Amino acid sequence: MLEELLIFTRGGLILWSSCRALGAAALKGSPIDALIRSCLLEERSADASFSQDNYALKWTFHNDLGLVFVAVYQKILHLLYVDDLLAAIRKEFSQIYDPKRTNYDDFTDIFRQLHLEAEARAEEMKKSKQAISSRPLPAVSHKTGQKARGAAAGGAVKKGALGKDDSDGDSSGKEQHAFTNGTFKGQENAAPKDTSRARPVVVKGKENGGPKDNGAFDVTKLQRLRKNDRKNTGADNATKKLTKPDTKKKGKQDRVWDDKPSNKKLDFTDPADERGDEVTEHVPLNQGESMMDKDDNLSSDSEDEEVEDGPKKKGWFSSMFQSIAGNNVLEKSDLQPALKALKDRLMTKNVAEEIAEKLCESVAASLEGKKLGSFTRISSTVQTAMEEALLRILTPRRSIDILRDVHAAKERGRPYVIVFVGVNGVGKSTNLAKVAYWLLQHNLSVTLAACDTFRSGAVEQLRTHARRLQIPIFEKGYEKDPAVVAREAIQEAGRNKSDVVLVDTAGRMQDNEPLMRALSKLINLNSPDLVLFVGEALVGNDAVDQLTKFNQKLADLSAVPTARLIDGILLTKFDTIDDKVGAALSMVYISGAPVMFVGCGQSYTDLKKLNVKSIVKTLLK
Repeated sequence: MLEELLIFTRGGLILWSSCRALGAAALKGSPIDALIRSCLLEERSADASFSQDNYALKWTFHNDLGLVFVAVYQKILHLLYVDDLLAAIRKEFSQIYDPKRTNYDDFTDIFRQLHLEAEARAEEMKKSKQAISSRPLPAVSHKTGQKARGAAAGGAVKKGALGKDDSDGDSSGKEQHAFTNGTFKGQENAAPKDTSRARPVVVKGKENGGPKDNGAFDVTKLQRLRKNDRKNTGADNATKKLTKPDTKKKGKQDRVWDDKPSNKKLDFTDPADERGDEVTEHVPLNQGESMMDKDDNLSSDSEDEEVEDGPKKKGWFSSMFQSIAGNNVLEKSDLQPALKALKDRLMTKNVAEEIAEKLCESVAASLEGKKLGSFTRISSTVQTAMEEALLRILTPRRSIDILRDVHAAKERGRPYVIVFVGVNGVGKSTNLAKVAYWLLQHNLSVTLAACDTFRSGAVEQLRTHARRLQIPIFEKGYEKDPAVVAREAIQEAGRNKSDVVLVDTAGRMQDNEPLMRALSKLINLNSPDLVLFVGEALVGNDAVDQLTKFNQKLADLSAVPTARLIDGILLTKFDTIDDKVGAALSMVYISGAPVMFVGCGQSYTDLKKLNVKSIVKTLLK
């Protein structure tokens, strides 16, 4: 049973609803709102269906008119006529649609008729399938089965080692067919042939007499080829030795980063006296303004390069006339060449293949049926639609102003808690120190919580950062429960009136269930304000797997019904990837969480905001 059919514009104006027109009960919850948030706004409109609570939803578009048609039904029913009904309603409603009109009560009777016709067609199709499946299969006779098996055996013999028999002239040029008992035609009643006259072939002490063996090979020829190969290899090596230039080994040079002095001191270890004891006096640390507070003035103007439409099949005059006319209705086949080129381009920028495929399908669904404007190429239309889609995905849909949230928590008399999670070796502790430095620049007091009680040296590493930044650190050593350590650190920060608590956790692979269970316990026990996933900008398809499984594990292992998942992303090593910025898109698309920080260097100031327009420009460049 169809629960509701809704027709609305892309701007959100509801034109017609079956519940309102037929007086049916309203849907429980908000499945259509969930569809808009999770699919239509997330560029997942190419998916076949969407499920929310007990409902399944299917939809279609009329891109030229900007209309959306959504059907809602119970998930357990598996209605077969929904796609057919949506296509029929799309066709009928587009004929009576007027942008100036808002009342379509006369469409109710048309909907009833279309609904009945779709149900009747589905019932007829179901009966025809049942009739076909109920027909008895044709009986296979015993002789037919023997012939089939004999033909199969004969084919096997032909493809096997036996071919023509060179030992006897009587059998030359005749095919030999095998029966199921292994004998040959013409030989089942005959006496064995005398093979004494057969001429044996001797190759290096081996006799190959009788039937010709297709699997045999000439050993002498093989040895001759090997000798020639050795001679060629020796000649190549001699040539390489003669042409090898004399190169002197250069000493290792310090790496110079962009806009950085080459002689900058990076050794932050504490000096020691003659007895070997560390000198612990603090030196005021000021490395300048953090990049988080600097604006990047990069535009998202489209590049001069455009996606090729594929091989041109028409002359320049017909193409120009077609562009001037501007009446071409875009079909999926017209979009495929440009979309394939865009997909390949996204994949070269390190976007996961699955994400690139879904994005292209979504863009195709949004353009199919639209009329091509005058003087407009298909490639530029596709590129513009993809640029708009990427901007929608990467632009945060909620506030990511951490400073405002910190001050709001401060007014409530409690510290603001941020937990850093991620896989091994991505730079959680280093970028935690960068975030601490940025918060200190805004006159906020920070406490570090050393909850990585698993990795050797993790507490000492965080202690060094705390000493350099001159901020307190709460630690309990190793082999302690990190959830308990985090809770005690938050309590201690509350007593000391700290504004922010930064919780460092152990790196863990997404498949390590004991460590993922410990992380879930830490998050559920302490209810942090922000859970940041720290990931490398170098990864491609791994980003999808990491974030998907992290969120899945946190949801599965949560002790409360509403599981706490990842809230934001911190991308590290962004200065090492050149234009391979696709990991940012893959992570945001798969998790829905915004990129809140970008690590771009080795100093405390090397932390930036994600410039969405710059990323989109780079992806489509």
